[in-house]
Amino acid sequence: MIFFDTIGTMAIGSRLRMLSERITEDARQVYELYGVGLKPKWFPVFYVLSQNNEKSITEIAKEIGHSHPSVSKIVREMSKDGIISEEKDKNDGRKNNIKLTSKGKSLALKMENQCFDVKSAVDDILVQTKHNMWNAIGEFEFLLDDKSLLKRVIEQKKKRESYNVEIIPYEEKYKQTFRQLNEEWINHYFKMEEADRKALEHPKEYILDKGGHILIALYKNKAVGVCALIKMNESEYDFELAKMAVSSEAKGKGIGWVLGKAIIEKSRSLNAKKIYLESNTVLTPAINLYQKLGFKKIVGHPTPYERCNIQMELNLG
Repeated sequence: MIFFDTIGTMAIGSRLRMLSERITEDARQVYELYGVGLKPKWFPVFYVLSQNNEKSITEIAKEIGHSHPSVSKIVREMSKDGIISEEKDKNDGRKNNIKLTSKGKSLALKMENQCFDVKSAVDDILVQTKHNMWNAIGEFEFLLDDKSLLKRVIEQKKKRESYNVEIIPYEEKYKQTFRQLNEEWINHYFKMEEADRKALEHPKEYILDKGGHILIALYKNKAVGVCALIKMNESEYDFELAKMAVSSEAKGKGIGWVLGKAIIEKSRSLNAKKIYLESNTVLTPAINLYQKLGFKKIVGHPTPYERCNIQMELNLG
């Protein structure tokens, strides 16, 4: 196992597959030892049927945690071997019920001693281990049910790449970037409106000169994200978070999250108590980001945008 000791936990899939193959080969020889004509991969289906009179493929798949096609294939193989039979359900002609044949029932009786000995052998191994693998697998599966390995890797990827993101204050040289990035997503999903044009064509006059702020996200020194804080006068809110946009080339790097956190910290530094934003529910990733940042849905605030169908606020107090 020098390879796995060297490469570490990133090879968990390969190691588990190797372990599975090793145990499966031992299981094949165990069946031969006891003279039971059963393939190891059939065991979950066989066991379920041995405990009940009959079940449908869907019911078996749900009980053992296998896919419907996988169970269907196993059922065909076992049926061909004469271990199980299929019959139409008396109450539902669309449903086939699977049950053990007399040969299958005979195998179930024959396997009683085998099952006892196998369980005893496995329990003996677990007693000798410092960490109970059976319990550890259960814990690992529970955590994967909560969040898949893929999602966890994506999070780590974003986290790593976010270290290359630098947030800086707006400068005039980023005026075109501010406009271009916002026009890109607005025109993709909706249409430019008058309020958009005011903010994007005249950011200094419309945002900065009125007490607002714009932040720029640089990824490896290239401007790839923007976000604005628009001062809200005569309102219960101090600022509106607006015009957040990230280049399509920089998606998936956690830049929106870094920008959002930076804009909130900027608000705190300005002693803001509440931040407001407007969006549209078709922008699912954006809504998820706002919720992750702590924004809550509200209703009833007047809006200049036709596309707005959701309003949110973040209480900083």
